[in-house]
Amino acid sequence: MAEAELTVDFVGVRGDGVALHKGEKIFLPFTAPGDRVRARLLEKKGEGRGGEVVELLEPGSRAKPVCRHFGECGGCALQHLSPEAYAETKLSWLIGALAQHGFKDVEIAPLIRLAPGTRRRARFALSRSRVGFHARSSHRIVDMRECAVLHPDLFKLAAPLRELAQQILPPDQESAATVTLADAGVALLIDLHAEPKLDILEALAAFAEAQDLARLSYRVVNRSGKESIPVPVAHRRPARVTLSGVAVTLPEDAFLQASAEADLVLGKAVLAMLGKPTRVADLYAGLGTFTFACVKNSVVHAVEGDGASLKALADAASRARLVDRVTVEERDLARQPLAPHELSRFDAVIFDPPRAGAMTQSRALAGSSVKMVVAVSCNPATFARDARILADGGYRLGQIQPVDSFLWSAQLELVAKFEKAR
Repeated sequence: MAEAELTVDFVGVRGDGVALHKGEKIFLPFTAPGDRVRARLLEKKGEGRGGEVVELLEPGSRAKPVCRHFGECGGCALQHLSPEAYAETKLSWLIGALAQHGFKDVEIAPLIRLAPGTRRRARFALSRSRVGFHARSSHRIVDMRECAVLHPDLFKLAAPLRELAQQILPPDQESAATVTLADAGVALLIDLHAEPKLDILEALAAFAEAQDLARLSYRVVNRSGKESIPVPVAHRRPARVTLSGVAVTLPEDAFLQASAEADLVLGKAVLAMLGKPTRVADLYAGLGTFTFACVKNSVVHAVEGDGASLKALADAASRARLVDRVTVEERDLARQPLAPHELSRFDAVIFDPPRAGAMTQSRALAGSSVKMVVAVSCNPATFARDARILADGGYRLGQIQPVDSFLWSAQLELVAKFEKAR
């Protein structure tokens, strides 16, 4: 294959360095802005061509990675960047996405970067000899011996899980384990490929006891990926997380912000932009991260499509005696958004959709009379698309607060304020 000397100009939205060669973008994994490299040119890749570094000729804006697995494990993409290049890279993704949809000179606050070692939720890949994350663009499991991202209480389960996998998995099978750090310990959900026999159940129960887990459950995942309802094996303590002072029981596989620190930072940003409206709709409410952050100042209507998450939110509001401050509605907002006439009873709306964004709901908001909208997003590309819909409907995009919840990954969280201009 052909080789070329290249200089990396910037890091793209997937975490690859990007260089230009004869007018074509070359994507170079694990390179930094300013790197001069000799690279092998590979096959076409999206808008350009893949590349493989043969030799680093001159380093650019680099730092020493903090983890021995960096470059092999697919969990982190940016540990090799200097602090300045790292912040510039993450912000460039947001600026670029906004520019694609016609937004220029937007007020973007400085990046808030959360601490390492705080990630409270992970999905480990398992085999009889390996526990960890998949290698980059591969199904191969990188056997995790350290991790700078995970909370220590999650990482310390890696070695015991290797031993458990030898007991519960056939030699040729791989599986997964979802670990979540709750207030009273770790909740563990194990994926199995068949209903477990008595010896497997006994091994799972013994593991929960030995590792002092709050809860251990399993579910059966068939070859097509269909998942059964989780089945509890050991429920030793309530698996709850505290959101703005309200204890919420975790469903086995519910969405949760990356860390408790993310809850606090994002909640603070939402409240600062929101002010103190009387009536708020919290769309894509999940377990109630923003519902409970807002409930001291506002009456909140929480709308969520996942029934288990919504029940957990409602039960928590009931235990906290907030039923006069919180109402709930189960609704798939991608298929059935709140219409403009339904939105008219709210002074403000919060929405925090999945990575695919909230295009359908944004169209309904654009036609509504709601004065204030606060958007939370983990995907600058879909956020910018939805922001354009709101802007075309008469909303003015105000300040954006970027938050680095997913440290060293090719992801960026943000909170943004929209006010009705006409």
